[in-house]
Amino acid sequence: MKRISLQTPLGFAAAFASVQVFGSGFALNEQSISGMGTGFAGRSSSAEDASTVFGNPAGMSRLKHEQVSVGAATLFAKSDISQSHSTFGGKQDGDMVPVTTVPMGYYVKPIDEHWAFGVGFYVPFGLITDYGSDFAGRYYANKSEVTTLTFQPTVSYAFNDKVSIGFGPTINRISGELSAMAPNAFSPGTNDGKVKSSGDDTALGFNAGVLVQATQSTRLGVAYHSKVSYHLDAKTKVTNGTFSLLGLSGQSYDASLDVDLPESVDLSVTHQLTDNWTLYLGSTWTRWSRFKALTIENTGLPAVLRNSLSTVTEEENWHDTWAHAVGTAYQLNKQWVLRTGLSVDQSPTNNTNRSPRIPTGDRTVFSLGAGWTPVDNVTVDFAYSYLWEESVKVNDVSATRGAYSSKYKNSANGFGTSLTYRF
Repeated sequence: MKRISLQTPLGFAAAFASVQVFGSGFALNEQSISGMGTGFAGRSSSAEDASTVFGNPAGMSRLKHEQVSVGAATLFAKSDISQSHSTFGGKQDGDMVPVTTVPMGYYVKPIDEHWAFGVGFYVPFGLITDYGSDFAGRYYANKSEVTTLTFQPTVSYAFNDKVSIGFGPTINRISGELSAMAPNAFSPGTNDGKVKSSGDDTALGFNAGVLVQATQSTRLGVAYHSKVSYHLDAKTKVTNGTFSLLGLSGQSYDASLDVDLPESVDLSVTHQLTDNWTLYLGSTWTRWSRFKALTIENTGLPAVLRNSLSTVTEEENWHDTWAHAVGTAYQLNKQWVLRTGLSVDQSPTNNTNRSPRIPTGDRTVFSLGAGWTPVDNVTVDFAYSYLWEESVKVNDVSATRGAYSSKYKNSANGFGTSLTYRF
């Protein structure tokens, strides 16, 4: 009995480690609504509004007027779960991602013909999944919420009308909350326990970029987003189930986890085909291979849990990824510009270590957008994206949590709008 009670929460501790990396691995693209309309093609070379603070800090040199841009994108995700098998039963289907809104805001002020200053606020990574307490894979995933918020003061310098550079330190805040069901060691599948954890940290990074007007009609951009290293201090609370039988229900314990959000490089081209047509191309490389394994350190544990939970390691084995995008814009008239784009994005996960916390596969995204300028100093941007992923399988087996397997097919609709005001 003692051995069973020791092993019961072990799987959760590993799951807590994994949710942090899955949350960080769930990179968000919605930092620009004008960019969203072209599938984020040309992100580091377009420099069309103040959102270039994120896309490429060097692009601020192209903005000749002081301006502020604020916006938000709302995501409606859907997951089709099928072919589920679970040792302890439970619900198979149901969308696990609630409606999510991603905010953004930027300000840019040209200082002179060389220097410009800007600030940005955006959400580079995030994860929300909520299956419910009766989900078939509840011992592997229940509810997860991880968010990063970034504030970026930025400067750019134009050497001449062809070459500019930009740099901005980033102040990044990560927060996460996780709840999961824990199997009853004496009657698995009934009277589940519950574990809830939360943690946060603030860390520094930077964004840098170069923008080159190669020809009169072609512009090249390169942007680098640095890795950000977090040390999360967390609290874990256990209730009900086996924890009640062991006299531990309602107790909280300290935990810590080191997480690196990976660096990325964006390469883009913007080419003016005609007076009305603009072509955008872009590729982004992300160093997900940093995630080979994660280790969580637990302190303050009672003796009955100390040997098995003091240090818990979970294998991840993610790999580097490439995302590619192509988009175009058509200047219909002075007031309206129309946009569209298509992008493909690799998943960093693998078939062996994939978790139901983020059962994602390679994705394709189709985008539409429009920019409306009713007066010279105001532009309203709109965008719509449809995302679909390849079918993937999750197959988890544990001596204490049983077996869970399912087939996932994910899709999402995204709607965005922003307002840019030029002073």
